[in-house]
Amino acid sequence: VPGTLPQFLAEPNDAYIVKSNPIKLHCRAMPAMQIFFKCNGEWVHQNEHMSEESIDEGTGLKIREVMINVSRQQVEDFHGPEDYWCQCVAWSHLGTSKSRKATVRIAYLRKNFEQDPQGREVPIEGMIVLHCRPPEGVPMAEVEWLKNEEPVTALNDDNIDTRANHNLIIKQARLSDSGNYTCLASNIVAKRRSASATVVVYVDGSWDVWSEWSLCSPECERQRSRECNAPSPRHGGKFCEGPSQETENCTEGLCTQNRKLLHKVKPPTIDSASDVALYAGLAAGVIAVAVLVIAVTVYRKSQSEYGVDVIDSSALTGGFQSFNFKTARQGNSLLLNSSMQPDLTVSRTYSGPICFQDPLDKELMSESALFDPLPDIKVKVQSSFMVSLSVADRAEYHVKAQPDTYPRGISRDYNTLNNRNKSLLPPGLSNVTLKPELRTVGIFGHLGGRLVVPNTGVSLLVPHGAIMEDTSWEMYMIVNQQESSVPTEGSSEILLGPEATYGPPGLTLSSPLALTIAHCAEVSSEHWNIHLRRQTTEGKWEEVMSTDEESTSCYCLTDSHCCHLLLEQPGTYALIGEPLTESAVKRLKLAIFGSMSCNALDYSVRVYCVDDTPHAFQGVVAAEKSKGGQLLEEPKTLLFKGNSFNLQVSIQDVPQFLWNIKPFTTCQEFPFSEVWCSNQKPLHCAFSLERYSPSTTQLSCKISVRQVKGHEQILQVYASVVENEKELIPFFTQADCTVTSQTGPKAFKIPYSIRQRICATFDTANAKGKDWQLLAKKLNIERNLPYFAKQKSPSAVILNLWEARHQDNGDLDSLASALEEIGKIHAKSPNSTEDLTEDCS
Repeated sequence: VPGTLPQFLAEPNDAYIVKSNPIKLHCRAMPAMQIFFKCNGEWVHQNEHMSEESIDEGTGLKIREVMINVSRQQVEDFHGPEDYWCQCVAWSHLGTSKSRKATVRIAYLRKNFEQDPQGREVPIEGMIVLHCRPPEGVPMAEVEWLKNEEPVTALNDDNIDTRANHNLIIKQARLSDSGNYTCLASNIVAKRRSASATVVVYVDGSWDVWSEWSLCSPECERQRSRECNAPSPRHGGKFCEGPSQETENCTEGLCTQNRKLLHKVKPPTIDSASDVALYAGLAAGVIAVAVLVIAVTVYRKSQSEYGVDVIDSSALTGGFQSFNFKTARQGNSLLLNSSMQPDLTVSRTYSGPICFQDPLDKELMSESALFDPLPDIKVKVQSSFMVSLSVADRAEYHVKAQPDTYPRGISRDYNTLNNRNKSLLPPGLSNVTLKPELRTVGIFGHLGGRLVVPNTGVSLLVPHGAIMEDTSWEMYMIVNQQESSVPTEGSSEILLGPEATYGPPGLTLSSPLALTIAHCAEVSSEHWNIHLRRQTTEGKWEEVMSTDEESTSCYCLTDSHCCHLLLEQPGTYALIGEPLTESAVKRLKLAIFGSMSCNALDYSVRVYCVDDTPHAFQGVVAAEKSKGGQLLEEPKTLLFKGNSFNLQVSIQDVPQFLWNIKPFTTCQEFPFSEVWCSNQKPLHCAFSLERYSPSTTQLSCKISVRQVKGHEQILQVYASVVENEKELIPFFTQADCTVTSQTGPKAFKIPYSIRQRICATFDTANAKGKDWQLLAKKLNIERNLPYFAKQKSPSAVILNLWEARHQDNGDLDSLASALEEIGKIHAKSPNSTEDLTEDCS
């Protein structure tokens, strides 16, 4: 109708500039006397408009259409608080109308995927999850999946889901799902392909049923068999376990000899002279052997009267035998480019009796500690008496043996216990320092307490009330120093901390204990999957849980350097890290030690790279103390990525006119696998330096430790090589402790009265919401709440976890702050948290 406001027949649409091509914006309105564009609040010059005019045949009203171009340069030059935008303004006789705002953005697509899919090996019917995060782009990239270069479609396959945030999920893996998968990202600018991920669906073999037994053979045996075909192993799956054939005797009248039944066979008759001769010869041989045996027996009996039976004399005389202790100064077997030769071996022989002796100290000593010498001492025992005792087997057994445990009230014979623990110690070993066993023992009752293995990062919290009243348990904790037996799936999984054992096995408690284990991972759920595994009584390892999953049987709280576990079952536990991406990082502790060599002008600089846990570093310190090493620089931390690149160690800035570096030792390299899978074992390399003059008493240099295409640490060395001028850096700082057991209230940071009031306040839900879930949230322990819900006192278990988490540097400030926040959120009530806050303060 004439005389109306303009009506827009077409409005400008959002647009993207691809490369350097300008885009067109247009709009059309009726009736319209004039149309102009306004961009970013300013009018576009009329010369930049292109317009067309027409008449609507039905109404006779004027229609006007206008277009403008927007260039890449215009968008790049705009620096407003929002995206570049334009809109149309149309005029009629009655006034103006405005169109919608259209945004103009520069389109792009980065080259690198934020996350490439990773290959997987999964059992048949297992779940396959391939993650893909496409490159950053405008507009946002769309993702599709290729399998062996063919598109993967989920339209007709309910087993495949590609809707979950660009991920590909196969709910139940089939053999046909094996292949190379590629994530394809695209937008209006370009297409990008991710790295291919190989998926292998394997089948473990299983045994078919046994076949029927065969007929009895002439050898009185019958057999049956079965095949590994139900199903057959495929794509690297495990072969069947167990035998494929079985044999058994069959003498129930079915066995034949010379085609006759056994019970019908008669002894053959001697009907020839040759048979007579044969049997006569056999009889003569038997008689000769008997005569020889009688003669030997008579001879030995006559000799034993004089006590010269050499074979058994060691057992009768107390085992006087010779021992050969071979001390080897180890060379550097870890280096790829080392020219240093190992020192010659020096041997010494001692003789003395083997006898049982009382230990010098009053502590009970285990037999395993006495048969576990330092790594550079080899013991060879030449004694039939020792062999008869099976010492080697006993030593291996007692390493894993558990200390004596008992509830209070059960009698125990300490004399018998002392006799059982008396040590098999040759006199020649009295001055030899043996490797101590990392074991802590304490007796705990209803008040609870703590067990700590010093300098290992391993401790155990026994909560108040966990042990019944009028009952005590002798509890122990052991840190494994032997080679780890934890199985790892694939070469990428690593041991993140020491194996820890607590017991006794029959321990009965009313609430879980808190076990703390130090680890060396830079924790990130995006890059790490950390597992908890437990060793069964049969010596096998079983999966307990992933630390990120929820469980009602145990709880795991992972901090930056420690993992705190709430456990109800005693045993041996280990933390295993599975890297999810190449950006997974573990921490290495770097330390430099130095000492003079046999030649007064030579000086050795040793660089250690070890997993960043107190237990692993303690092994380095023990080795260097035995060598008289001097710590030359405070230890530092290096972040080591799981990206397959090696570790390089080089010495730099050595004064050329004062010191000489032995050839080919300025840069040394560790293979990636040796560093990544070191499993708490220290790696070290040495640089051999020679001073030109005895007057040179100072050494200054730099040690560079770097991962190829990764992080680097520089350690600065300023050392005195003169004995009386050395300033030793202490081996341990805050980790150097000797307290191994605390019992009662002194073991806890929260006073018992305050603890009881907190539990009474938060264990019961109330209208104001002040229940244990809020307490957990304020203490940053809000994951896996179903675990606490099943506990008799959820608040008590939460406080136990807080105690374990703050055992080293914590105080009541953080707890008081949490209670204060709860008090501010909720109004005061009869069980107000404000009073608790004042008590904690």
